[in-house]
Amino acid sequence: MRSYTLPAAAFAATLAVTSGLPAWTADTPKRGGVLTYMIPADAPPSLDGHREGTYATIHSVAPFYSVLMRVDPADPADTTRFVCDLCLAIPTPTDDGKTYAFKIREGVTFQDGTALTAADVAASWHEIIFPRKGVLSARQNWYSMVDSVEAPDPTTVVFKLKFATTVFLPALADPYGFIYEKQILNKDPHWYEMHVMGSGPFRFVSYEIGQSIKGERNPNYYLKGLPYLDGFVGIYAPKQAVRVDAIRADRAAIEFRGLPPSARDELKESLGDRLTVQESDWNCGNLITPNARRKPFDDVRVRKALLLAIDQWDGAPALSKIANVRTVGGIVFPGSPLAATKAELQTMAGFWPDIDKSRAEARRLLHEAGADGLTFELLNRNVDQPYKFVGTWLIDQWSKIGVTATQKVVPTGPWFAAMRGGDFDVVVEANCNSIVNPVLDTQKYLPHDIFVENYGYYTDPVEADIYQKMLHETDPLKQRILMRAYERQIVDVEAHEFPMLWWNRIMTYRSYVKGWKIGPSHYINQDLATIWLDK
Repeated sequence: MRSYTLPAAAFAATLAVTSGLPAWTADTPKRGGVLTYMIPADAPPSLDGHREGTYATIHSVAPFYSVLMRVDPADPADTTRFVCDLCLAIPTPTDDGKTYAFKIREGVTFQDGTALTAADVAASWHEIIFPRKGVLSARQNWYSMVDSVEAPDPTTVVFKLKFATTVFLPALADPYGFIYEKQILNKDPHWYEMHVMGSGPFRFVSYEIGQSIKGERNPNYYLKGLPYLDGFVGIYAPKQAVRVDAIRADRAAIEFRGLPPSARDELKESLGDRLTVQESDWNCGNLITPNARRKPFDDVRVRKALLLAIDQWDGAPALSKIANVRTVGGIVFPGSPLAATKAELQTMAGFWPDIDKSRAEARRLLHEAGADGLTFELLNRNVDQPYKFVGTWLIDQWSKIGVTATQKVVPTGPWFAAMRGGDFDVVVEANCNSIVNPVLDTQKYLPHDIFVENYGYYTDPVEADIYQKMLHETDPLKQRILMRAYERQIVDVEAHEFPMLWWNRIMTYRSYVKGWKIGPSHYINQDLATIWLDK
């Protein structure tokens, strides 16, 4: 492994290139065996990583695909470290930070025997960044800085940017950036929605919708010696009780999303040292969004009062015992170089250290706005962990300032429909991301006319201007200053939306599963190449 620092990269990010077997495995890996794991879903909406944003797709098909670059599987908790997959080196940009030329591995083949070249890489990324009419790309907006993607020869891919930015390289490590065959895309860009054809560590065997997906070792995988497993079986099981029982009875070894504290404790008591537990802050947090199109939530005084009523500092430790939330933080993933410190947070509404002072100010603002005795409906998703737990806690918090909220819990489909139609007062939603890339991750807070998945329905040209400056800033220190201004405008000045406790990812799995490390996302590190079974 060779490490170096890339000039002008976000936070002076440390990058590395892998060659050969990973050096971080503590024990000598054993070859063979089939990993059975649970996928907490009925089935993915499709198998196409370019169009989907759900872990159900990643957990199903990531092992079949290669990507250009990825988080380091040896240390996925390091949010600034990336390694090559199909590339040979992560390049230093030229043209004042606007041109990235990647050299691509030779000798890589798709499962059908077709050679993978730079043309396939360029075609795949072109579909992600510039999808043709009628083709959905879930993350197209991440790449607004890209001007073109070309393959000038079979081993080179060149990305040309409109402007230099720190967010581009981390965005290329997106785990959904599967490399598809150009000739298949040319014939039918929708083919990958129902079919699999990749060059990853495993070859596709079978897929039974709502039942299972199976893969076997790819004997032609370009990282020699990997994968260790003979194959895998992913079993779909939306009910938590089914997944927990499967791990307890050793019908499955792991599920890769995460379980709540109660399930962790239950399994640990039952299995003892036959169970391993890893925990991590999760690049996913709840978000409380008032509908600015509805009165009285068009009044900043009412929004700020609701925020000031909530005691996150005291609530986090209590909730963490029953729900998969743990860390108080602002709009940026905690621990990131762009995240607010505790001292910085405590200067903003909703994070003051004196909750009595905060609630007194909340009552004053409600009275001033003529909203004494406010009542409203809190829309929530019919998911226990952590949505319903957080919603119940919030209702109690608001009662402390004389506000009465009733919780309307609906299935995921109607929940999305209500948000997209603006049919709610206040909603419990979430901001979940894969690669920790703070500037892009906080797009969720941009006004709805700029970012359509913002459901606050507010306008704020000041906020939008700060974001654009931050997106174009390549100096990490100046970028951090802009992030604080952006966060303060959203939370403290306008109280558009309330970041509400970052989740805690709890991974519980059979101790014979080795070679896998937890990261801050249930989307990353899912190709299974380095996993081996100690049995």
